Amino acid sequence: MERERIAAVSRPVTRYEIEVGQDFDEFLDRYERAVPPYPAEEFGRLVERGAEWEEVRELAGRVAPHHFMIYWKYDAGPMMGLAGDYFRCSEYLMGNHVIAERMFRHNPAILLYAPLRTAVTEGADGMTRFCFDRPADGFGSFGDDAITAVGAELDHKLALLLRHLSVPVPAALGATAW
Repeated sequence: MERERIAAVSRPVTRYEIEVGQDFDEFLDRYERAVPPYPAEEFGRLVERGAEWEEVRELAGRVAPHHFMIYWKYDAGPMMGLAGDYFRCSEYLMGNHVIAERMFRHNPAILLYAPLRTAVTEGADGMTRFCFDRPADGFGSFGDDAITAVGAELDHKLALLLRHLSVPVPAALGATAW
């Protein structure tokens, strides 16, 4: 009988909940304009014809001016409202498969953290917040220098997006532009 192998990795995670200083709907609109939807049909056509990876890179660069695309969105408000919870919350899967591939080639389990999970919330205090876990925390847990480096790069790209959105940037995300 073959021996089972189980790896358990515990890691600290820094979650940011940044007050954006903007109305919920206004910020949601600005975020979704800065991070456009993933154009599944266009990328699907590349897959269908077995395109070169360079074409994938070019398309991603063209459609993601701030490095990220929205793969999925869920407006939690209507469902949670059925329970009497009237807070506003839209959650997203935001990422870029060209960036993720640079980690995937070392360990496909990085897809546990890519795309990144983000949320725009408005709680009882009426404040709009942009929420996310620091990318480097998840990717650093793989113990692979190549993956860790891309995780740090994602921290910086996220900082650039926050600056574009006129949102306070946590110092831990770094100030260097990539």
